[in-house]
Amino acid sequence: MSETENQLIETKFGKTAFGWKFIQSSEYCIKVTDGTHDSPKSQLTGKHLITSKHIKGRDIDFDSAYLISKEDFDKINLRSKVDQWDVIVSMIGEYCGFAYVERNNKIDYAVKNVGLFKTGNKIKALWLYYFLNSKIGRHILDTIKGGSSQPYITLGYLREMPILYPKQPKEAEEITSILSSLEDKIDLLHRQNKTLEALAEALFRQWFMEEAKEDWETGKLDNVISVKGGTTPSTTNPDYWDGDIYWTSPRDLSDNPSIYLFTTSRKITAKGLAQIGSGLLPIGTVLLSSRAPIGYLAITEIPLAINQGYIAIICDKVVSNYFIYLWCKANMSEIENAGNGSVFQEISKSTFKHLDIIIPPTEKLKLFDENVEPFFLKIKSNQTQIRTLTQLRDNLLPKLMSGEVRVNR
Repeated sequence: MSETENQLIETKFGKTAFGWKFIQSSEYCIKVTDGTHDSPKSQLTGKHLITSKHIKGRDIDFDSAYLISKEDFDKINLRSKVDQWDVIVSMIGEYCGFAYVERNNKIDYAVKNVGLFKTGNKIKALWLYYFLNSKIGRHILDTIKGGSSQPYITLGYLREMPILYPKQPKEAEEITSILSSLEDKIDLLHRQNKTLEALAEALFRQWFMEEAKEDWETGKLDNVISVKGGTTPSTTNPDYWDGDIYWTSPRDLSDNPSIYLFTTSRKITAKGLAQIGSGLLPIGTVLLSSRAPIGYLAITEIPLAINQGYIAIICDKVVSNYFIYLWCKANMSEIENAGNGSVFQEISKSTFKHLDIIIPPTEKLKLFDENVEPFFLKIKSNQTQIRTLTQLRDNLLPKLMSGEVRVNR
């Protein structure tokens, strides 16, 4: 690679590698179109209709998508059929600009309110997907968005959207190979964690629900754990914020795909901590979001303070945090049903503490912890790897996709 080729040049979208060019998406792709703008009737059985809000990174959230008739499905797919190696971009709402690449060859859904880039092959699809998630790509998407309260992107803008591409297609192939290898490893670790957690949940149900003994003691949660709440220091007082003490709200758990919580989006000072009666909670605390919504769960891997949207469970009496985490998951319907509220559902600390629980013998609890601990430790190890690989990917992606970092050719 010559010295000139190593240079970066300034463009209106930022610095890019010498010789790389912006190509209009309608030239880059075989076709750029969008999903239906109609609203087919929802029904109990049928085919999935995927909209902007169902695009979730490497996955599509089929669980929250509604079903439509085969007739409506076929009608939509006459114009907007999704094929393998298409790139889907949400066009409206909160998730406007989110991208997804369809890696599967068996596709059984229709789309609505999303852009559809038909690239024709794997390398071009992955390049476009990573470009849309790069700093330059995000900047371009933000530039072409319209709307204030409801962001949107028009099909016309998607067809005119510039896509940065290397001078040599081989370099695009090598870059996408690096990034997809990282993502594949991250995805594998996430899937392993889901499997491990499911195994722990199955063991809990077997030991303490299916094989529960009639002579086991019945009590209240307050008999086996301690419960604490939190608060939010005044956000208008700068003396309370941007310190070095972790402070969490349930928003941190909404984006946390695994059991353990390693960090928080905000931190407070010692003065801020003094405003919170429960103080600094220890590593191993089980957090349960108590409102909007009830049911986010995590085990803390850092000392932290909490806001008023949590019930913090300290396992300093009878059961372990492994047990109570799995108990909460197994009894989440009961926890949710115990909540109340006119604006949003909420369960108070007092109500939670007085929920009924069957208390197994101490030896049974000890043996259970010994059996599930390897699952939890492996999940924690995997989650640590995920954090490292994700940081590496996030650091590399903008540099690789702009040509700031070049691959060996």
